[in-house]
Formats: sequence, C-alpha cells, structure tokens
Amino acid sequence: MTQLSLHSPVGELTISEEDGVIVSVDWGWSPFQEENELLLRAKKMLDDYFDGEEVEFDLPLKPHGTEFQKNVWKIMSEIPYGQILTYGEISDRLNSHARAVGLACGANPIPIIIPCHRVMGKNGKLTGFSGGEGISTKRYLLELEDTFNNLDDNLSLPF
Repeated sequence: MTQLSLHSPVGELTISEEDGVIVSVDWGWSPFQEENELLLRAKKMLDDYFDGEEVEFDLPLKPHGTEFQKNVWKIMSEIPYGQILTYGEISDRLNSHARAVGLACGANPIPIIIPCHRVMGKNGKLTGFSGGEGISTKRYLLELEDTFNNLDDNLSLPF
C-alpha cells in the first residue's frame, strides 16, 4: 500500500493506494509517504476541492466493504457537487432502510472523494459524520460546496 498525506482545512488527510486504485482517505498523517502519479493526482484534486473549486473526482476507486455498502457508496458517488440526498432517498433506491444506509455511510473508507457528507437526514437534518470533527466537519464541507444555498427553502436545517 502506498500513501501520501496532505494538510487540509479539516485536518491532515492520508490517501492510500493499492494496485493502482484509491482504497482509503483517512484523517491523520502517515509516516510512510511515497509519491506516485495516482496519489499526486488525488492530492491535487483534494487541494483544488479545498480551494473551493468544483471538482469531479474521476479517480479509480476500490473501497473495501460489503456489497450493500458498495451499492450505497456508488449512489453517494453520483451525488453532484453542491447537492444532497437523504438517507431515506438512498434506502428507497436500494429497497433497504435509512439506518442501514447511515451505517454504510459511516463505514465509507474514502470520505470526501465518495461524498458521504452529501447525505443528510429527513427534511435536511444535519446528522452524523464519522470523519474529522464529526458534524462540524460535515457542515464545513457542505458550506464549502455552498450546498445550503441550494436546498429547498422549506427545509428546516438545525443550525
């Protein structure tokens, strides 16, 4: 596994690559740094994202997880920049339950690139986030994307 770390507004992040695909983005700094073309490309995309650019992460990804989790992550990957889905909307697509979707979101090994921060609770409720500082990190990412300005005015956000 090859890793490359970067500084970001939400803390230090480490991108991990295995066999030519991204397998994780973790909070923290890895002591094992090694540059390669894919990791440098992913780092540049993340840097651009944090600089406020609308980035489409077109990277080869292979998150480790169950088939259900991978189905949830695939749907999350399709959520456009500045948009959201609710846990319920994803669960409806998978004929599942919102709670199971929430658990899959929390297990996402490639946050930000697979945008689990773009998944919210019913009626736009800002719910948990497993990375960084939790909900405050999720709020930061959504504000970075100016997502709240795109939400239906009828949604009642808890902040």
